[in-house]
Amino acid sequence: MDFELLAKEFGDIKELLDSLDRSLAPEELKEECRKMIVRIYRMAKRGSYSSEYESVSKYINSVVSIPWRKEEYKPVDINTVRTELDRYHYGLREVKENILSYMAVMQLREKKIKAENLTEEEKLNRIRSFNRPPVFCFVGLQGLGKTTIAKSIACAMGRPFQRISMAAFGDISQLRGRPKVYPDAEPGLIIQALIRAGKSNPVILLDEIDKASGIESLRVDIMSALLEVLDPSQNDAFVDRYINFPVDLSQVFFITTANTLGTLTAALLDRLEIIRFTSYSDEEKTVIAKNYLMPRVMKACGLSETDFTISEDSWPLIVRPMGYDAGIRQLERTLMNLARRVGFEIISGEVNSVSITPENVKKYLPEDMGVIG
Repeated sequence: MDFELLAKEFGDIKELLDSLDRSLAPEELKEECRKMIVRIYRMAKRGSYSSEYESVSKYINSVVSIPWRKEEYKPVDINTVRTELDRYHYGLREVKENILSYMAVMQLREKKIKAENLTEEEKLNRIRSFNRPPVFCFVGLQGLGKTTIAKSIACAMGRPFQRISMAAFGDISQLRGRPKVYPDAEPGLIIQALIRAGKSNPVILLDEIDKASGIESLRVDIMSALLEVLDPSQNDAFVDRYINFPVDLSQVFFITTANTLGTLTAALLDRLEIIRFTSYSDEEKTVIAKNYLMPRVMKACGLSETDFTISEDSWPLIVRPMGYDAGIRQLERTLMNLARRVGFEIISGEVNSVSITPENVKKYLPEDMGVIG
């Protein structure tokens, strides 16, 4: 190929070739991409390459954007994980202990391997091979902190976090991509998450996998695809239909969430480490409301501690409204409603500050959030 002529006449094609050369993609895949570039170059010389160029450039840009390089291994420190989990989550003792026990085993295995009489490179390869993280499946009702726990794990491990919502998945191509022969072809959500993360070892949350599809036949197909993604014996050579080349997912820390396990296949369940989230008690909700939710609500509404206070004997009425909520989402909405109404009264000039007491709490809560009593 005449590169000088290419750069002079078709600079955009030359840019594609340069980005491909800089990429860490496997050489076999690069060679396939070069053949595509040669083809559109020949078409360009004949003056008819515009449509072909769009699809080829889109494909090559996807290929070069995938983080092909293996990241440097960072040891797991359970003390860091514990601190991060406690920083944003109160309670959930059994959940945290389960997560920390898995992390402790990873740290212990790493310590054993480092003590062996091996070269540093051999030790690193063994650690990567034997110390793959488990695939957690957080099971519980809405609002119990499953997603935020996953974010905390990513933060504690120093890894980028990506979330993929599996709710109402209607087509397996959403997960595995569509072949590039289709006009609207693009990589599946797994590869897209890798590209957004920019690293080969992110924490990827597959949220609500139990709601993947309401059609049983489609759900079975999606569960089979998930098995390929999550199974350590298969995911080191995951083939996205758009990229059409094996991508190593073995460094990815996958976490899944579900409200129930009834729709998951037995084969998929066999690959998951189930961790169950139970409901918060009223005492736990009170601590969460005071220490975690209230500062966030006050900041969001532009209120200070002198503008808005809640008496101690009012908290039982606020954390247990009509109906029962296992999580804290309704509690946060209740506090937000209180803060908004207080803010309205202050801005209207009716009051300078408000203190919520058992006597006036009903005044500030909507009827559908009314307290007991």
